[in-house]
Amino acid sequence: MKGALAQSPGPALGPEAFDYVLPPAQIAQAPAERRGDSRLLVTTGDQPVHSHARALIDHLPDDALVVVNASRVVPARLPTTRDDGRPFELLFCEPSPAQRVGDTVRAWVRGAKRLRPGQVLRAGALALRYDRPDEVDPRARCFTVVEGDVLPTLTDHGRTPLPPYIERPQGPDLADRERYQTVYAREAGSVAAPTAGLHLDAAQLARLDVVELLLHVGPGTFLPMDVTDVGLHRVGAERVTLTEAAAGRIEAARAVGRPVVAVGTTTTRALEGIAARHQGRLVPTEGTTDLVITPGFDFEVVTHLLTNFHLPRSSLLMLVCALAGREPVLAWYREAVDAGYRFYSYGDCMLVRRRDALAEALA
Repeated sequence: MKGALAQSPGPALGPEAFDYVLPPAQIAQAPAERRGDSRLLVTTGDQPVHSHARALIDHLPDDALVVVNASRVVPARLPTTRDDGRPFELLFCEPSPAQRVGDTVRAWVRGAKRLRPGQVLRAGALALRYDRPDEVDPRARCFTVVEGDVLPTLTDHGRTPLPPYIERPQGPDLADRERYQTVYAREAGSVAAPTAGLHLDAAQLARLDVVELLLHVGPGTFLPMDVTDVGLHRVGAERVTLTEAAAGRIEAARAVGRPVVAVGTTTTRALEGIAARHQGRLVPTEGTTDLVITPGFDFEVVTHLLTNFHLPRSSLLMLVCALAGREPVLAWYREAVDAGYRFYSYGDCMLVRRRDALAEALA
């Protein structure tokens, strides 16, 4: 599953169409004390309702099928040292257990302008030879593994890849390793958490009908939209897995009209990316997607979305607007700001409904 997907035509919009004002004090610097304590803004009825994440099940249809992204965050920020002692920090783009000696790996590099082809960076038992800039992602650099294995080194020496708006002068701590991870995370591969799932604990999950898929989140999720037309924005390819059993369960639910609740924008992109390539059907998949969802996108699968509050002018906010309508979403964001909600990865969350599904329910 590769390549960009065609989307329904719509008016050209710039990043400023997805802007809003947020006081810096409302950027969450730490998670809620318990996972279910986060506030939840429910927008699936005719009026928004203020609730808490622990009460999510009370705001979902009784027959909802909940789909989660079970990718596990890798401590993918790695401090390395060149042979002359100069430090470089790497953010691995696609950390995988399969990356070993002889393989090519891609990473964003702090201080990349000082690197020259052939130079070697080291961390623990890992040695990486710098080869060249990446041909697709201008921020990435390509390395060859010349000693050691990538994932064990990241596990032992890497740092939790918190977004830059979470301030940690001394670096991420042990608490971040646990809380910047969903309780159902099982396969390592992401460099950013599927943050909507951070609100769910084992007790909540036991009350929901849950299906898992995998989308390993890449660093493109951090990229601002710096294009004049948001339809040109790209986030890079990310690995996706949907098993035969999971695809069958979701398709069976769709066949009888059950609502499909995506936990997070990554789950949404995985589901809709697969469906868009298979005439609206979900099929077992092991591949990649570089889908960017913009207004005018024809949603096939997702009827409801649990999601955090995202950065202004971001592709994640744009996805939510594409699903539920730009003007309503921005109005809900303003209401959340006025009500003192906490924003971004460690912040609060909202439940939205696909615009056409909401209109049908209220008719």
